[in-house]
Amino acid sequence: MGKDKRSRRQFVQLGAGLAAGLLAGCASDSSDGGGDGVTDTPTATPTDEPTATPTEAPDETATGTPYSVAIEPMGSVEFESAPETWVANNGSWADMGIALGQDPPEGVWLTGRYHTRYYDEIPGVSVDKSDMVSLSQGGSVSKELLYELDGDVNVIDPNFLMNRFKGWEESDVTDVREETGPFFGNTVFSTGYPWHSDYRYYSMMEAFEKLAQVFRQQERYEAFEAVHEEFQTNLAPVVPTRSQRPSAAVLWGGGDAPKQFYPYTIGSGTSFKHLRDLKVRDALADSDVKDFHSSRAAIDFETLLEVDPPVLLLRGQEAKSRSEFRDTVVSFFEDHDTASALTAVQNGDVYRAGGLYQGPITNLVVTERLAHELYDTDAELFDRERVGQVVSGNL
Repeated sequence: MGKDKRSRRQFVQLGAGLAAGLLAGCASDSSDGGGDGVTDTPTATPTDEPTATPTEAPDETATGTPYSVAIEPMGSVEFESAPETWVANNGSWADMGIALGQDPPEGVWLTGRYHTRYYDEIPGVSVDKSDMVSLSQGGSVSKELLYELDGDVNVIDPNFLMNRFKGWEESDVTDVREETGPFFGNTVFSTGYPWHSDYRYYSMMEAFEKLAQVFRQQERYEAFEAVHEEFQTNLAPVVPTRSQRPSAAVLWGGGDAPKQFYPYTIGSGTSFKHLRDLKVRDALADSDVKDFHSSRAAIDFETLLEVDPPVLLLRGQEAKSRSEFRDTVVSFFEDHDTASALTAVQNGDVYRAGGLYQGPITNLVVTERLAHELYDTDAELFDRERVGQVVSGNL
């Protein structure tokens, strides 16, 4: 890296939080079943309400003034100025950046799981992924790729790197930090990683607020917080009482004709926020089917028929539109000897489950979509025009 590049870099201060958190549980776990890399049962339950931290919020009117933002496991991360380029762990953080008016990240874990078609519903918002790079190449991540992307900040939990991929050690994290920009992130999409038990999780809005402080976009965050609160107010009367809410099975089943499924019980983490907000009842929670987090096992139609959930919610299908999903997956189920006997298939209650990685914009879209499908409402639950205004900076 050249001298000019280094002179404008933002440097991380390695405090006690990083020393304790970064090394927590460094046993490697390189398995990746079910397409999400979740490995264990939940260990913590963050709230979905934002938590203000005014002492950490930098002055947005100041220029050239160093500031710091604290997040676990890094501790306090110091910046000389707001980052201009960045790399994101996944679509959750990428969506947060877009909501804050930033350019898309140079790379995300897997570009195929950053579903930008959600933005089609938001006036004036679009993301071109054509030049975006997948950080995971052949099931591994190289330091050289992060050097090449050269982000001003790497919005990645370094524990994720060290515990998910063989060959990554603390020295590698230090090398990337010194040659590019600081690490700043937390693995928020799942509460299933055993190595994450020694430091806190953040809800979607809490993580969003932290990133807003990094990019010095607190006013955008506050505007989006108001949108989120209004959405929750509008959603509340749509959700029926427990006895009127059907139970659903959440399964990962990719492709056009899935026959094997990874079962999920609805838990914590941002990937289940829309289901928690909709108060979806879990059809698998009281069954003999083990959660994929702990079992690493798939189930077939025969096992699913034993549970016979009233509603099926399929992950791994977010690249499809509603009509594409029905013309492929649902049609396949209807023609399959065993799947066609499922109550959900017979009643037409098979839906896309929503993305694994959700941020403040995508969560609005998938929550409203599923509310329409599950609760027989066509109400518009959030102001799309206002979301577009916030993204563009019209606060």
